[in-house]
Amino acid sequence: MSVLGKVVRSGVGRRRVQTLVIGLATMMAVAASVLGGSLLVVSGAPFDDAFAKRHGAHLSVQFDADKVDAGQLSKSRHAEEVSSAAGPFRTATVTPRSDGWDNPGWPMTVVGRGDPGRDVDEVALLEGRWPTHSGEITLSANSSLIPTMGMKLAFSQPSGGPTLTVVGVARSVTQTADAWVVPSQMPALTGPGSGGYQMLYRFTDAGTAAQITAGGKAVTQSVPLRAVVGEQSWLTVQKTAERDTALYVPFLIAFGALGLVMSLLIVGNVVASAVGTGTRRIGILKAVGFTPAQVVRAYVGQALIPAAVGTALGVLAGHLLAVPVLAETEEVYSTSSLTIAPWVDLAVIAGVLGLVVATAWASAWRAGRLRTVDALAVGRTTSAGRGRWAARLAGRLPLPQPVALGLARPFARPARALAMGTAILFGAIAVTFTVGMGASLGQVMKAKAHDAADVVVPAPLPDFGPQGPGPEKQPKADPAAVAAAIEAAAGTGKYYNTATVRATVSGLTGTIDVIAFTGDASWGGYTMVSGRWIDRPGEAVVPTPFLAATGTRIGDTVTLNGLAEPVTVRITGEVLDPRNDGMQVFTDASTLTAAHPDLTETSHHIAVTSGTDVTGYVDALNRGLAPLGVTARAGGLNAGGDMVVTLNALSAILTLMLVAVAALGVLNGVLLDTRERVRELGIHKALGMTPRQTIAMVITSVLVTGLVAGALGVGLGVALHGWVIPAMGDSVGLRLPGSVIAVYHAAELLPLALGGLLIATLGALLPAGWAARARTATALRTE
Repeated sequence: MSVLGKVVRSGVGRRRVQTLVIGLATMMAVAASVLGGSLLVVSGAPFDDAFAKRHGAHLSVQFDADKVDAGQLSKSRHAEEVSSAAGPFRTATVTPRSDGWDNPGWPMTVVGRGDPGRDVDEVALLEGRWPTHSGEITLSANSSLIPTMGMKLAFSQPSGGPTLTVVGVARSVTQTADAWVVPSQMPALTGPGSGGYQMLYRFTDAGTAAQITAGGKAVTQSVPLRAVVGEQSWLTVQKTAERDTALYVPFLIAFGALGLVMSLLIVGNVVASAVGTGTRRIGILKAVGFTPAQVVRAYVGQALIPAAVGTALGVLAGHLLAVPVLAETEEVYSTSSLTIAPWVDLAVIAGVLGLVVATAWASAWRAGRLRTVDALAVGRTTSAGRGRWAARLAGRLPLPQPVALGLARPFARPARALAMGTAILFGAIAVTFTVGMGASLGQVMKAKAHDAADVVVPAPLPDFGPQGPGPEKQPKADPAAVAAAIEAAAGTGKYYNTATVRATVSGLTGTIDVIAFTGDASWGGYTMVSGRWIDRPGEAVVPTPFLAATGTRIGDTVTLNGLAEPVTVRITGEVLDPRNDGMQVFTDASTLTAAHPDLTETSHHIAVTSGTDVTGYVDALNRGLAPLGVTARAGGLNAGGDMVVTLNALSAILTLMLVAVAALGVLNGVLLDTRERVRELGIHKALGMTPRQTIAMVITSVLVTGLVAGALGVGLGVALHGWVIPAMGDSVGLRLPGSVIAVYHAAELLPLALGGLLIATLGALLPAGWAARARTATALRTE
C-alpha cells in the first residue's frame, strides 16, 4: 500500500463517528434517488413499449349512428393532422349473461372488427383466436368478465339477442373495446336507433393534450353537429397505466433531495472539521514530503471511502424498497418482471460520488494551501476571545453555571453550530413532512371510505345491471322494510341508502359505478373539491378522473348507457373519491327510476342521535332486522390500500434514516467540540464540576441550536408538504381539496418544533457521557 493510502486508511479508522455519518447520509440519499429514479422510468415503460409496438390510437372517437354514416366518417381519415386511421367500426353497448348466471353481468362495449388490425391499434391476441364468423366473440383481458375459452354469453337486449361463444382473449393498448366480433354480427347486437360508430386515429403530432385537441377538431369538423358522443385520448390511458408508480415519485424526490443535500453538507463539515482539528498533522505530512495535492487527495479519500460504502448499501436498499412497489406494476400489460434499469444505478452512483468528491475537495483545499511552518506552529486551542460576549451575557442570567456555559458555547464555534443546526433542520423537515403526509393520506382514505356513519347495514351483494328473467338464488331484503325498521329504532338520527349499478359512458371502454342515493347523503363523508352536492333528480357529482377521462367539466351533461334506457345527468360538482380509478357517478336514486326501477341491493348508512350508545343501538336494530335477513354493524365502511401502507412504510423508513443522520451529525459536532475542550473540562472538574453538571453543560450547548433549527424545520416541512401532496394527487389524476392539504394544527406544530430539541439531545448524549467519565488528571495533561 502506498504512503498516501496508509494516511487515508489511518484517517478513516481514527474518525469512526465521522465515517459512520458520511456513510449513512450517503446511503440515505442514494436509496431514495435510486428508488425515485427507477420508478420514474419503470412507470411508463410497459405502456410506452406496448403503445409503440401495437401502433396505439392517439384518439378514439365514438359517433352517433343516427347523425352520421360510414361514408362521412371515412373522409375524416384524410384530415391534415391524421397520419393513419382505422374504422369506422360499428359499436354496441350490451349486457351479457354468462353460463350459470341467474342475473345479467355488467354492460360492455362491443366493436365489430374483421381483424386485429395493423396500422392503428393492433389488438394483441393473448389466448385463442380472432372471431371469424357470427356466433363468436373475443373478450378484452381488461373486461369486467373473467374470460374463459368456450364460455357462452347470451345477450337479451335487443330482444331475442344472440348467444356468442368466447373464442379468444385479447388486449388493446388504448382500451378501445371490451370485446370484438365480426362486422356481420353487429346487426344482431344493435336494436333500431341504437349503436354507433368508432374511429381510431393516429396523428403526426400527438405528444401533448393541445395537439390531441387540435387533431380531434380536424377529424370532426366535417361531421354534423353533435354527432360526436365521446372520445378518449391516449394520454388519459397512459396516465392511468402509470398511476400506481407515479404516485411515489414526488415524495421520493423530496426525500432524495433532503438526503442528498444533507449528505453533502455533512461531508463538507466533516472534512472541514478534520482539516481544522488536524492542522498540526497536515504540517507534519508536508514536512515529510507530501505535496499540497497529495494532502488534499488524502482528505478527499477519507470522505470518499465511507461515501462509496454508503453508496453501495444505498443501491441495495433502493432495490429492496422497490420490490413492493414494482410488484404492483408487473401486472400492467402482463409485464413478467420489472427491474431497475442499470443506467439508473450508474447515474445515481456517478452523480452522488461526484458531488461528494467536489464537496470534499472544496473543504480540503484549505489544507493544501497551508504553509508547513504555519501548520506546525498551530496548537489545538481555539481563539480565546471568540464568543466571550455570549459567555458574559449568559453569566448574568439566573441560571446554574454549567447551563450558562453550555448556552454560550455555540457562539464560540458558530460554524460548527451552524453545521449541527443544518443537520437538525433537515431531520425536523423530514419528521414534519412525514407526519403531514400520514394525515393527508388518512384524509384521502376517509374520503374513500365515506365512514361518517355511526352504523351501516351493508348490501348483501352489489347489483350488476338491470334485472332480466330467470330465478334468483336467494331472497333479497326489501329496502323499504329495512328503512322502516331503521326509522322505528330508538336513537335513529339521519340516514340515507345507497345502491350501486354498472353502466357505460359513450367514448369510454369498460364500466363505471353509478351510486344512487335515497335521502340526503351530503353528511356521509363525501369530500367536495369544487361545485356542489346533488339536490334534485338528474344531477350528479363525479370524481376528478371521470372529468379528465370524459373531457367534461362542471355544468356539462353525460349519458349513462347499459341500463334499460339511456340516462342523461348534469354534473354539478367534483368529489374526492379514488375508488374504481375515479370512474364513478353519484346521483339521486330517482334519476334511475325508469332505467333501473329495481334497486334492491341497497346499503343503509345511519347517524344516531346525540347521547345514543352505538353498541346498544346496533343490538336493538338487529333484533328488528333479523326477519329481513340483513345485519347492522357499528362504524362506517372500511377502506384502505396496499399503496397507502407502502407509502407510510417507505416514508417512515426514510424519515428514520434522516433523523439518524441528523442525530449523528450532532454527535459528530459535539464530539469534536468536547475533544477540543478536554483541557477546559479538566479545569472545570478540578474546580468542582460534578459528572451530572458536565452532562448538563454539554447537552445545554446544543439546546439553542436544536430549538432554532426545529422551529425552522417545522415551517419548511409544512411548505414541503404543501408542494409534494398536491403533486402526488396530480400524479394519480386527483385534485385535492384544502381539507387534505391543511392537516397541521397548532397543537401538533409545537411538539414537532420540539422535535429538533429531541434530535439535538439524542446526538449529544454519548459525547456528554464521555465528558462526564473523563478523569480530571487525564484531561489536564492533554495538550
